[in-house]
Amino acid sequence: MAMSRSLSDWLAYIELQHPKTIALGLDRVREVAARMGLGKPARRVVTVGGTNGKGSTVAFMEAIARAQGLRVGAYTSPHLHRYNERVRVDAAEVSDTQLVAGFEAVEAARANTPLTYFEYGTLCALWVFAQQPLDLVVLEVGLGGRLDAVNLVDADAAIITTVDLDHQDWLGSDIETIGLEKAGIARPFKPLILGDDDPPAGVLRHAYAIGAPAWRIANDFFAETIDAEHWRWREVGCSMTLPMPALVAPVQLRNAACAIAALRALRLRVERGAIEQGLLNTQAAGRLQRFEQDGVEVLVDVGHNPQAARALAQWLQGQPPRRTLAVYAALADKDAKGVVQALEGWVSAWHLAGLESAGPRGTDAAALAQRLQGTAAQEGAQHVDVQAALRAALEAAKPDGRVLAFGSFHVVEQALRELN
Repeated sequence: MAMSRSLSDWLAYIELQHPKTIALGLDRVREVAARMGLGKPARRVVTVGGTNGKGSTVAFMEAIARAQGLRVGAYTSPHLHRYNERVRVDAAEVSDTQLVAGFEAVEAARANTPLTYFEYGTLCALWVFAQQPLDLVVLEVGLGGRLDAVNLVDADAAIITTVDLDHQDWLGSDIETIGLEKAGIARPFKPLILGDDDPPAGVLRHAYAIGAPAWRIANDFFAETIDAEHWRWREVGCSMTLPMPALVAPVQLRNAACAIAALRALRLRVERGAIEQGLLNTQAAGRLQRFEQDGVEVLVDVGHNPQAARALAQWLQGQPPRRTLAVYAALADKDAKGVVQALEGWVSAWHLAGLESAGPRGTDAAALAQRLQGTAAQEGAQHVDVQAALRAALEAAKPDGRVLAFGSFHVVEQALRELN
């Protein structure tokens, strides 16, 4: 492929270069990375894994480090509107030209080695980061950890935000097995930040076995609510009263605390003022993102598994009473029933949407309803897509109700398109 090919051409091309969408394993991607001469993409690297909260944690680290004046690269997935969202330098999406050059470099090095879409993208991002001096790069794991392409980089610190059931077909059927897969991002004698109060025992055993010091929330560092506007981050010898983050869900305190712990574990000079500014500046689309339409409060969230749904329920519990209508769609391999059951007590009416545009994992609303047998959502109104469901829910919620649109990045993308 010639350099004149557009980014959209490249994205279409790389989708076809491996027979599987997901093919976990590091041998192929390491081989190509070696041919490209890729090493550490920055002076310091943090890898962020976990079931939920990865993207928000990356965003907190990015914003705090930038407020300190550091040059920061961030790699996240998936994207909502543009592929460029996945690769950022100093909070700005990199250009089509930079990404095309990165894909050219990967293609020149891979020879006959097949790579998945995500592996292409990871190598491209690392190449882009390597072209400029960066103080910190934060890498979000795509799936699991141990065998994820991001794990080819030996990070200076790792974060596991949470461990819960998701992607069981790939990671295992129980939390202990899933936890071990995620713990694979830890490195010997490098800090491992844990966002669970009670992480799986296997995660702790693995950290001990490789000599990775584990920093556990509610054990080695703490996030304590003071009032509606302030919270306290503390560890032995350090206590900071900080403003509540711009990201509003209660779970975001844990994500912010993990981000601060990782920056301190790296022994980077980060002043309290930079932490305060970073917390207030952090943005992450689709994380309880709020809009108002004709007096109706609209919340858009990427939550797609029961743990994320429980966090949404916790947030709703703390809000003033308001009739809440849910716009929900789920990919075929998700625990839709578990998600609905976590929220049933807080939702007055359900609008189910089709996600056939999501590809092989997408389903229509009727198929989703069949998966929800025995729940109140089974009898919810059915719509061809998220945009149609959102329009109907907004009309039904007038004049002063609340609409919660959630279930996946696909739901958020369609909802934002309608709202904007």
